[in-house]
Amino acid sequence: MTGVPPAGAHWIIPQWPVSGVVALMTTRQGGVSAPPFDTMNLRCGLGDDPSAVAHNQAVVARTIGATPVYLDQVHGTAVVRLTRADASPCATTHRADASVTTELGVACAVQVADCIPVLFAAARGRAVGAAHAGWRGLAHGVLEATVAALCEAADCGPEDVHVWLGPCIGAQRFEVGEDVLRAFGADPAQPDPQRFTAAQPGPPGGPHANKWLADLAGLAGDRLRRAGVPSVHGGGWCTVSDASRFYSYRRDGLTGRMAAVIARQP
Repeated sequence: MTGVPPAGAHWIIPQWPVSGVVALMTTRQGGVSAPPFDTMNLRCGLGDDPSAVAHNQAVVARTIGATPVYLDQVHGTAVVRLTRADASPCATTHRADASVTTELGVACAVQVADCIPVLFAAARGRAVGAAHAGWRGLAHGVLEATVAALCEAADCGPEDVHVWLGPCIGAQRFEVGEDVLRAFGADPAQPDPQRFTAAQPGPPGGPHANKWLADLAGLAGDRLRRAGVPSVHGGGWCTVSDASRFYSYRRDGLTGRMAAVIARQP
């Protein structure tokens, strides 16, 4: 089973059939940042006090027992393979939306505030990975790219990969337009009823006309299973609906970022 960090009272510990790894998903609780970033913001450059962010990141590092490597996320599909050099204070920040590693002491990490964080582990923890998936990255294949990179690193097949889906904007709150449906190959005239439902339109020509509610976690699970990964766990949390527990960019605009983090255990 996944190692359970002592800070789990504030955070979410993945429940999945994985050995040899330690993993966690932070919430907005347990840190020192002041409003509107209260309290566990992990992203620099948003306007939060840098010393508060550094403190929060240090708490995550101590809890996971490895150095989290945060990415410059761009809603793309690039996957970087991390080494111990990436854990150096002088290491260059990778412009990517996913990472994998086989190295001890290095943790894969992605930051989110509505997009879906996805953690990966090869059987017996031979390699681990993390991916940040908004609808653009998801539609363009960031999860499939991460599965391929993890399988290459662990010398295994997709059937040996376990995946955990973290909190994201929920299926009752993620309103999208035709562009999102078309990105997933759905016909707006006959959308997939399991993944896209018509939003309540309100007055004719109003802001919700020609809008749908999209199931981001469900779409992620579909793509993973089509990529050959049978072991998909997690999902079910809505970042928008639970303001006390989760950051949400769509709900609040100026807000902090949570992180999903995973590392191999010695």
